[in-house]
Amino acid sequence: MEKCERIYLFDTTLRDGQQTPGIDFSVEDKIAIANLLDQAGIDYVEGGYPGANPTDNAFFAEKRTESARMTAFGMTKRAGVSASNDPGLAALIGSQSDAVCLVAKSWDYHVSVALGISNEENLTCISESVAAVAASGKEAMVDCEHFFDGYKANRDYALACAKAAYDAGARWVVLCDTNGGTQPDEVAEIIADVIAAGIPGACLGIHAHNDTGQAVANSLAAVRAGVRQVQGTLNGIGERCGNANIITLAATLALKERYSERYALGLDEARLAELSALSHGFDELLNRAPDPQLPYVGASAFATKAGIHASALLKDPRTYEHVAPEKVGNTRKVMVSDQGGKSNFINELNRRGITVAKDDPRLDKLIAIVKERESMGYAYEGADASFELLALRELGSVPHFFHVDSFRVMVERRYDSHGRIKTVSEAVVKLEIDGRPVMSVSEGDGPVNALDKAFRKDLGKFQSEIADLKLADYKVRILNGGTEAITRVLIESIDDDGVRWWTVGVSENIIDASFQALMDSIIFKLMKNRRLAGRVAAE
Repeated sequence: MEKCERIYLFDTTLRDGQQTPGIDFSVEDKIAIANLLDQAGIDYVEGGYPGANPTDNAFFAEKRTESARMTAFGMTKRAGVSASNDPGLAALIGSQSDAVCLVAKSWDYHVSVALGISNEENLTCISESVAAVAASGKEAMVDCEHFFDGYKANRDYALACAKAAYDAGARWVVLCDTNGGTQPDEVAEIIADVIAAGIPGACLGIHAHNDTGQAVANSLAAVRAGVRQVQGTLNGIGERCGNANIITLAATLALKERYSERYALGLDEARLAELSALSHGFDELLNRAPDPQLPYVGASAFATKAGIHASALLKDPRTYEHVAPEKVGNTRKVMVSDQGGKSNFINELNRRGITVAKDDPRLDKLIAIVKERESMGYAYEGADASFELLALRELGSVPHFFHVDSFRVMVERRYDSHGRIKTVSEAVVKLEIDGRPVMSVSEGDGPVNALDKAFRKDLGKFQSEIADLKLADYKVRILNGGTEAITRVLIESIDDDGVRWWTVGVSENIIDASFQALMDSIIFKLMKNRRLAGRVAAE
C-alpha cells in the first residue's frame, strides 16, 4: 500500500518539557536542543513563550532551525482588548518564528474560574487571535487545553472552541489531554466525534500527558482515529509524569506496519538510526544518566539475561526482539549472569574481542566464578566493565598498573569555632607504582568522595590518563537487613570520548565496596586508553 498520509511530529521539549522539576534551559541549551531536533527530522520545534521571559525573548530573536518550523507558544488575546492592541499576541507575531501555537481554554469550568469571562467572550478571543496570526503570514495553531475533560463536562462547548479555531484559519487544532487521565478508547471515540462535527483529521493534533502511563498509547489511538499531528517531548520529560515520548512515537510510527504502511514521517531510515544517539545526547545535555529501560533506545531495550531466552536470541534475534535494534541505533546485549549458560558467556566474550573455545576449562572456571560472586551479591549484568576485567584476568591478562597497599577513611563529627556541628571526611590511600611508594590524602563531602579524590590524586605516570575520568552516577543497594548488611555499589563512569562504563563492588563495608568499584573503573579506563578493553562500552 502506498503511503499517502503524512504524520507531522511536533516537539515541545523546550516549552512543555521545561515544566519538568529540576530542568531550566538556558538560551544556549535551547539553541543546542533545537539543532538536535532539526537534524532529527522533527517537523515543528516549539521553543517557548516570547514576551514571557528574557531567555525565550533571546531564543526567538533569531531563526534557530533550518527545516523544522520554529513555533512560538502563547495565550490568546485578553478579553476586552483588541487583537491588534494585545501585547502578548504582538510578541508572538513579532518573534522570529514560522508558526504560533495559541493555548485556549476549551473547558467551560476553566473559562469561568481561570479566565473569569463568559463562554462567548472566550470564543471571540480564540477566533480573533487565530485570525491575527494567520493574517501575519505565520502558521496558526491552537492548543485546546483540557479538551478531553472539557468535552466530557460540556461536549457542545468544547467542540465550539475547537470549531472557532478551525473556522478562523487555524492550520492545526490540537486536542490536549492536559491532566493525562483520558483512556485510549475515550480518545478514539472523542476524536471521531470531533471529525464528524466538521474538523478534518488532517487539521487535528494530539497533545497527551502521561499521568496514567498512557501518553504514547493515547497518541497512537489518536492517529488511528484520524489526527495527523502528534506532540511530545524528548525522552517524555514534562510536568508531573511527563508528556508522550516523541522518540518512542517516532520509532513506533516508522517501524510498526499498521502505521508505517499507511503514514509517512519526516524521518528517513538514516535519521531513525540516530534516535538512540538523540535520546542519549539529550540526557547528556541535562547531565543525567540515560534511563536504561526506555523503549527502543534504552541500554536494556534489547538486552537479554535469561539463559533460555539468550540461547534462542543467538539463534535468531526475532525470537525475542520486536524490531532490529540497529534500526534505531541501538545494540543487542546478551548479559552475563547466574542465569546464563555457556552460549551467553561465549557471545559476550566474543563481543569484547576475547576468544575462547567452548571446551576450554578456563571458561568453566570463569562461569563458576561469576555464579559464585553473583550469589554473594555482585551484579555483572549491570557492570559490564567489571565483568570484562574479571574475564581478562581469567582468560587473558591485565597489565600491572599499580598496587594498592592500604587505604584508610576517617569520619569526624565535631563542633567548629562557631559552635556548629561539622562532619569531616578524610581518606588516605597508599599505592605502589613501579616500585615507588605513593601516599595521597584528601578531604571530601563524604567518605566515598574523600576516598575517590585521594585514590585519583596521584597515580604517578598514569595521572594524565585519568584526567578526563568522571563519575557520572553512584548507586548503593543494601542486600539484606541490619546495620551489618551486605552492600552492593554500582558506579557509572564517563570520559571525554563520551564512553560510559559500569563497575561493581560488594562488601559488608560500604567503603570497601565503593573502593572495589572505583579501582575497577580506573583500571578499565587505563585498559581502554590502550585499546585493551572497552569495545562494548563504546557501543
